[in-house]
Amino acid sequence: MSRLDRAGIARRVAADIPPGSYVNLGIGQPTLVADYLAPDSGVILHTENGMLGMGRAAVGDEVDPDLINAGKVPVTEPPGASYFHHADSFAMMRGGHLDVCVLGAFQVSFAGDLANWHTGEPDAIPAVGGAMDLAIGAKSVYVMMTLFTDAGAPKLVPSCTYPLTGLRCVSRVYTDYGVFLIEPDGVTIRETYGIEEPDLRGKLGL
Repeated sequence: MSRLDRAGIARRVAADIPPGSYVNLGIGQPTLVADYLAPDSGVILHTENGMLGMGRAAVGDEVDPDLINAGKVPVTEPPGASYFHHADSFAMMRGGHLDVCVLGAFQVSFAGDLANWHTGEPDAIPAVGGAMDLAIGAKSVYVMMTLFTDAGAPKLVPSCTYPLTGLRCVSRVYTDYGVFLIEPDGVTIRETYGIEEPDLRGKLGL
């Protein structure tokens, strides 16, 4: 199998979300996961901006500019969807009511530490949003990202060098080159795409 594109990663994440889960999809790449959930999965999508039961991305005549996800992407409204105050949305996140959240990341450490709100560069604009609440509040945290930067540096690293969002919170990492499980005794490579496992280990220093 060749290296996955963004749609391929989203499809892979969607396949691993347990049926009937309550799930938050982070801004950016993770929002694509909504488009690949099976209609009979029973997965209930939660948005930070106050919607429970969100559907896939809206297209054509489905687009309603007032009906958006946390990333301001127009979405559909399946039967049973509900709306609530932003504060109630954060209470759900902080109260341990979400089974899974899917987040993007700048870096994930081998221990499951997450860095996804700031690169630490002087001119970078921080964007923490609800990431800290999700990272600590959700029962399982899946990260969806490219495995390497444009310069070729790994984003799955022994120790994060960017400001941290959460400590030991990530359980799985889904990338264009493979799926990784973050376990108490280290990182397990579950699948690889477009590269053999020994070569991938060498590139990551696993």
